[in-house]
Amino acid sequence: MDWNILWYVIAGIIIVAGFIASILPNLPGIPVMFGGMLLAAWVGHFDKIPVWVIVLLGLLAAFSILFDFLAGTWGAKRYGASKAAVWGAFIGTIVGLFFGIPGIILGPFVGAVIGQIASGSRVEHAARVGFGTWIGLLIGTAIKLATAFMMLGAFVLALIF
Repeated sequence: MDWNILWYVIAGIIIVAGFIASILPNLPGIPVMFGGMLLAAWVGHFDKIPVWVIVLLGLLAAFSILFDFLAGTWGAKRYGASKAAVWGAFIGTIVGLFFGIPGIILGPFVGAVIGQIASGSRVEHAARVGFGTWIGLLIGTAIKLATAFMMLGAFVLALIF
């Protein structure tokens, strides 16, 4: 058995898993995807995927991580979120993962609202903070997904040409 085939299959599974995880907020899908691409390039001795492509993919992954973090924080801070609301949104995101698509969509909002109320805000203000947090996470997720498509496109183009 050729071990390279096994490594390529593992790299493909990692890339697909990272791509799927990039849809969800606060999950490191893009770095996982980059790891799979790096593994595939390494197994091929950087012949089909040159080092400069890996550097470009790494820069895209770093940009995505930074922007995903900043978008969620920006959305929360823009609407006057407390630290408790930011932590609530994070915890809501994690808990929401166990409730499927509705949990993924509503978890950050509910967590931010609960955190803001716990810090002493009125319900109306807490709802605005929850909405702002949710919008920030949505923007961050859209950027992550766009970055995932760019990385996948660059990777496939490097394989073809």
